[in-house]
Parts: sequence; C-alpha cells; structure tokens
Amino acid sequence: MSKSRSDRPNVIVFFTDQQRWDTTGIHGNPLGLTPNFDRMAQRGTHVHYAFTCQPVCGPARSCLQTGMYATNTGVFHNGVPLAQDAVTLAKCFGQAGYATGYIGKWHLGSRDPVPPEERGGYDYWLAANLLEFTSDAYDTVLFDNEGHPVKLPGYRVDALTDAAIRYIDAHQEEPFFLFISYLEPHHQNHVDDYPPPDGYREMYTGRWTPPDLAALGGSSAQHLGGYYGMVKRLDEALGRLLDALKSLDLSDQTIVLFTSDHGNHFKTRNAEYKRSCHESAIRVPTALCGPGFDGGGRIHQLVSLVDLPPTLLDAAGLPIPETMEGRSILPLLRGQAADWPQEVFIQISESQVGRALRTHRWKYGVDAPDKHGSRDPGSERYVEQYLYDLESDPYELVNLVELDAFDAVKAELRERLIRRMVEAGEPAPVIEPASSQPSGQRRPSIAQVREWHFRKA
Repeated sequence: MSKSRSDRPNVIVFFTDQQRWDTTGIHGNPLGLTPNFDRMAQRGTHVHYAFTCQPVCGPARSCLQTGMYATNTGVFHNGVPLAQDAVTLAKCFGQAGYATGYIGKWHLGSRDPVPPEERGGYDYWLAANLLEFTSDAYDTVLFDNEGHPVKLPGYRVDALTDAAIRYIDAHQEEPFFLFISYLEPHHQNHVDDYPPPDGYREMYTGRWTPPDLAALGGSSAQHLGGYYGMVKRLDEALGRLLDALKSLDLSDQTIVLFTSDHGNHFKTRNAEYKRSCHESAIRVPTALCGPGFDGGGRIHQLVSLVDLPPTLLDAAGLPIPETMEGRSILPLLRGQAADWPQEVFIQISESQVGRALRTHRWKYGVDAPDKHGSRDPGSERYVEQYLYDLESDPYELVNLVELDAFDAVKAELRERLIRRMVEAGEPAPVIEPASSQPSGQRRPSIAQVREWHFRKA
C-alpha cells in the first residue's frame, strides 16, 4: 500500500544538460547507454520528436520553469536572472499544497549562492547557479537554503541522485514536486572536456559516432568517449531513482519526466557545442512515466520544451496559468481532438540572433546579421540562412537555402515562421530571401558543407 497521504501525484523532473536525443537506445544508439530511459519510454510515454525552444542553458531553463518563450521570460541569453514575479512550476505546485524542491544546476540567478528571492519559488534548495564553476566531476559543491556551501561525496551525478533520494524518502507523507537538474553530459568548462566516472571513458572511446559527427568531425573524436560515459552514468542514476520510488511504494503515484535543455553538435555547426538550429543542438530525449503516462505509447507530434510545464500541471490536475505559451500533451495520449501545431518554433541567441522552424520534413532558419546575440532579443530584419530537407537529408549536410528550386517551400515556411514569431509576442519581421542560384544536379562535398556552415554562422 502506498505511504502517501494524498491521492495527488508526486512529480519529479529528471533534467540533463546538453544531451543529444541519439544517445538513447530507443533512438538508435547501439552502445547500450540508456537501458533505464529506454524501458521508461517503452512502458510510459515516449515523446519521439521533442525539441528545445532555445538551445542554450539559461534561456532553455527559463522556458521549462515558466512554459514561456525566452523573449517573454526576459532570459534570452545566459547571465540574466529569472524575473522574481515569474509564474513558475514551483509556485504553481506550491500554491496547490505541494512541497517543492530543487537540486542541482539553476543558471537563472544573479550569483552564487542564489538569493532566496531568485530561486523561482522552491521551498527546499540544494543548488548552485553555475554548477560547472562551483564543482567538478568529483568535487560537488552546492548551497543549501541558508546559502551555506555543502560538499557532497561521490561522482557528481551520484551526489545529486543521493540527495534526490533522501528528499523523496523524507517527503513520503505529502505530495511533492522535485526538480533534479544535472550538469552532465555538459562539458566541464575550465578544462573543455567531458569527465565521466573513472573507467567509463575507455569503454566508449572509438565506438559508434553519429552520422552528422562522422561527416563533419568537430571535437567528437576527442570528446565522445567521455560524453557517452556521462550519459551512461546518468542512466544508471535514473535507474536508481526509479528503484527508490519502487521500494517506497511510490511508483504508481509519481510522475517522472526525463528531458534535457538542448543537445550538442561538438563544434561542427559553429565554434562551440550548441546555439544553432540543427537537430544535434535542438532535439532532446524526452519520456514520461507514472499516472496518466504509463502505457501512453509513442507520440509522433512535434513537442516543444514549453509544452512540458502545462503537461505536468495538467497531469497533476492543476490549472494551467494563462501565461504559459505551450500546451499539454495529455489530449494526444487520450486520443482526444487536438489542434496541435505542425511545427516547433526555436529562438537562438548568443551565437547569433536567429529564429528557426522545424516541421516533420523541413528545417528553416534565419539570421539577423545586424544584431548581436548577447545583447539583442530579436530583430525587425532577418535573412534566410538554412533550409534542410529532413526526409532526404536527416543529418543536415546539404543546405538548400540558396537553390531556386525550393523558392516555393521557403516562401511557405517564411510565412509560417513569421506567424509563430507573432504568436510568441514578437513583432512581425521582414525576412529577406537568400540569394538564389540555379539548382543544378551536383551535391556539395563535405568540405564545402563544413565551410558553408561556418561562413553562415
């Protein structure tokens, strides 16, 4: 029998950082890195096409905490604190009588330790604003509710997981909303490396390489072994968390969401790891299990990060604030009529001021050449930058944006992108067509593709 005094479901968010969707077995990775995630996705609900709406840490986190696009949260680039009056998941669950806890990386405050008023409404706090700077792989330092530093034992993934299990064990008698925010598999900034647990890098170095990285290179040969080792340990942590819920008789009344803030292109699309419209940067592994999601199957609609906050509130039976710009996926699971968007909308900052649209077949991206991505939230003028046919070119190796054979496609996507920008509260911009060339029959070489990406970035 369950030990909880409430019939309301607990909710846990298992949030990773910079994890590509194709690190998972259910998405075709052959290395066996994620048996726990794969089982969760198969038994629960697998969001097959899940995308961030902002491929950089702080902005993406603001979107997941609020269900709003980054230009509306105000956190359109890193280093901007989330507004103290923002309507967050923690506030919504807290007002409904839930205990709320946050463990791990925050990246939405002004400093470390994060002042209480900048914690998004969470009542339990064991976190660091910039975990990549307050800690290392085997040196985990967080801050508690009083702002005191707390050093936790073990590899960083395990340290956060241990803390999460302690929180769950201490809150069996009340409904709780727990957000666990890992740094892994993000790189460790001061060494520009991906430090896995000891012995894990060796298991995966020189193994399978995703086709986009095999073609474009970047830093993947140097970094994939460590990156995969981090993913493996994260999945082991997910298994431990699910085991803890099972041992406490909480599995049947606890919703677990697994997702990530953005992906990783390993310095192939620009000079670093993310901040681009490509699948490697925007597509993330996402699955849910627990009440309302067990047996939900695979969702084939395109789902954005802003859709996940209203989904969690809806699943808990709580009202969805009008401020949230996403929509709950529960009608999709229940077979109910749903006017679901046929594309996801992505805002890009820091590396550029960019916007992109991803449909089932097409990827269409634009750039504001006169704006600076760490200063300007948007622009009144953009220029077409990318067009990929994902049906024939799923790894986005051939940019079609300058070929006149696709003028009609670009015109349609241009109108759809402007419409989505306006719906997100942006002014309708002018999008200038790319310079047009006869289509011809020859495909560019990989060397030309790489040069083209960096020239356009």
